Amino acid sequence: SLPTGTQTAGGVKPASQLSAYTSNLLVSKPFQDFRDFAKSLNRLFPENVQDVNKRLDEYARGLVTGGTVFEELGFFYVGPIDGHDLENMVPILEKLRDSDSSKPVLLHIKTTKGYGYPPAMAASDRMHGVAKFDIGTGVQVKGKAAAPSFTSILANSMIDAATEHREIVGITAAMPGGTGMDIFGRRFPKRTFDVGIAEQHAVTFAAGMACEGLKP
Repeated sequence: SLPTGTQTAGGVKPASQLSAYTSNLLVSKPFQDFRDFAKSLNRLFPENVQDVNKRLDEYARGLVTGGTVFEELGFFYVGPIDGHDLENMVPILEKLRDSDSSKPVLLHIKTTKGYGYPPAMAASDRMHGVAKFDIGTGVQVKGKAAAPSFTSILANSMIDAATEHREIVGITAAMPGGTGMDIFGRRFPKRTFDVGIAEQHAVTFAAGMACEGLKP
């Protein structure tokens, strides 16, 4: 997702009601009791049959929730759920809290940064890392710096270099304001890439670009 940038296909859309229903169902005590009973019954079968049944259970949950990879890592995956829908989220948290299971739980919650506060929703960075600001308007009160910031020096130096060298591009991981990529991006929008909160991808992305002759 891209909580500090623009919404993307991977993004910050609220989870559906079907996902909310299945999440509630999966953490409910009747379902957990039925699952425990099924596991106990499964132990009566030969080992090869047990393995098949276990895989069927994992893949069935994966089809419903999409959390197969987390199940493989040993987590009980629940979600995704809309983090702004408290009427749905609070009961799920209570059921997980009261569960008798000792298995680690991964609760997947999707939210939109700044949701419910119009000035933050309108800001490109969703007011990430703000200074003192007026609650009514969202306008930040910033004192005048005695010297230019390192971020602005970096951004302007990159712009100067990129003006002479077309192969220079900028990459940020959902922090355009904190890295100066917002300044660089205004000058070179087609040479600026925000990969979201995915620093590992940013490194791989940069490596791929470098292999093709660019200078990220």
